[in-house]
Amino acid sequence: MKQLEVQIMGQSYLLGCPDGGDARLLEAVERVDTAMCKIRDAGKVRARDRIAVLAALNLAFDLSDRAPAAEATPAAMPTATAPSAPGMEGDSALLLSSLLERLDAALGDDGRLL
Repeated sequence: MKQLEVQIMGQSYLLGCPDGGDARLLEAVERVDTAMCKIRDAGKVRARDRIAVLAALNLAFDLSDRAPAAEATPAAMPTATAPSAPGMEGDSALLLSSLLERLDAALGDDGRLL
């Protein structure tokens, strides 16, 4: 597993990346960075952890919107299975699970959105 250094909202992160997953990870980083910067630039939320939670919720909501369309075309579904949230399968479920674990770690005992 290799490591990539990325920037999200101006802060550097060193992320583990499976071989051949560079493009997908960088695409995910771009989505997260864009979502977080959009929330920050709206000016109502300042705390980085709260911005991260709101961005994660927005991204998860967007993924749930895509799930019904993906179910209509079963050939497009990944073959890997994983524990998932209702209506989510494969890579989407793994991504959401990973994001939620990272958010839990970042928030620690705080647990408040605002």
